[in-house]
Amino acid sequence: WPWKGGASKRVLPLRYAAAAAICSMTMLASPQLSVRPVQLNASARPWKGYCVARPAVRCSASANAAPSNTTNRTTEWVQKQVELPPYPRGCHVVTKRIYEAIPEIADFEVGLANIFITHTSASITINENASPDVLLDLADGLDRIAPEGSAYRHADEGPDDMPAHIKSSLMGASLTVPIAGGRFAFGTWQGIYLNEHRNYGGARRLVITLQGVKRQDGRRYPTPFSH
Repeated sequence: WPWKGGASKRVLPLRYAAAAAICSMTMLASPQLSVRPVQLNASARPWKGYCVARPAVRCSASANAAPSNTTNRTTEWVQKQVELPPYPRGCHVVTKRIYEAIPEIADFEVGLANIFITHTSASITINENASPDVLLDLADGLDRIAPEGSAYRHADEGPDDMPAHIKSSLMGASLTVPIAGGRFAFGTWQGIYLNEHRNYGGARRLVITLQGVKRQDGRRYPTPFSH
């Protein structure tokens, strides 16, 4: 390696050090590989009195570790479009309806579920599933944040429309929920809300995507509402 003032003051090039760090992280992520940084070339050039090396570095990997005893598991996908019936304006717990619409979730040992609502005047969120007062208070709070009135330019579809767009953006159009043992990995009091922001919103459509690894024995887990 190049140096200034003699071999006792050698300087490790930054690029090589970074590559070595990347190789170390790769080895941690894939313990079945033996990974090491390899210097391919080094052409020195002077810079402010230093002789700075610019080596090209790659990671050398070889599968020389002991093979894993675990069977390779394939990631599988399920996607469905689900139509929820019309709900009155307000917040509604729809966890049970979603479970009923995607019985395939019981096949998954571990994974992720993405729930996406295809509308701009309704939203979905996660909140308390026990006290009905939470549903009412949340709806009241959203009405205070985005009240109906004459202050909006977009008023073509009624006084509740533009406030509904604001509430939809605030609450969100999608959720990503972990799957564990054939069900959503919720906390004790968590449930999925459909927030209907229009007076007469009609049926609402969800796109639900499941991604994960299924049980090895081919059996299904019991879901929370299967009894």
